[in-house]
Amino acid sequence: MKHSKLSVISAALLSIAIPAAAHHGTGASYDLSKPITLKATVTEFHYANPHPQLFFDVTDENGGVAHWSGEFYPNPSQLQQEGWGKRRSEAALAPGTKVTITVAPSRAGTKVGAILKLLNENGDVLLGVAGGGPGAPPAGGPEQKKD
Repeated sequence: MKHSKLSVISAALLSIAIPAAAHHGTGASYDLSKPITLKATVTEFHYANPHPQLFFDVTDENGGVAHWSGEFYPNPSQLQQEGWGKRRSEAALAPGTKVTITVAPSRAGTKVGAILKLLNENGDVLLGVAGGGPGAPPAGGPEQKKD
């Protein structure tokens, strides 16, 4: 009987622990010790679970364009709590919007990163990531009506 209860408890704990450990490999996927800041132009924005995605182009000094993507760590629910609903976020990050973006780059060397800081052309914080890192609580940008 003791063995049976121990097996059930062990199985229950494993069923919780394995998905939690597999959720995100932030430290494994992105190099948080080497953030890079880029001037970019938004090409697409997806306000979706588990984390919104931003696609943007970076033009180098020779006119070459690199296509990047970044992942926001506040999820849509957290963003909504801070006033960044879907409509407001999509309006702030419409295609063609010029941004300055700081990302923790992919450890694999690809043009992908975890978004640490995102500013619009006026230097306003977008989507509550300034100063934060993955898992940081969202901070609002300029006061606007919640949607």
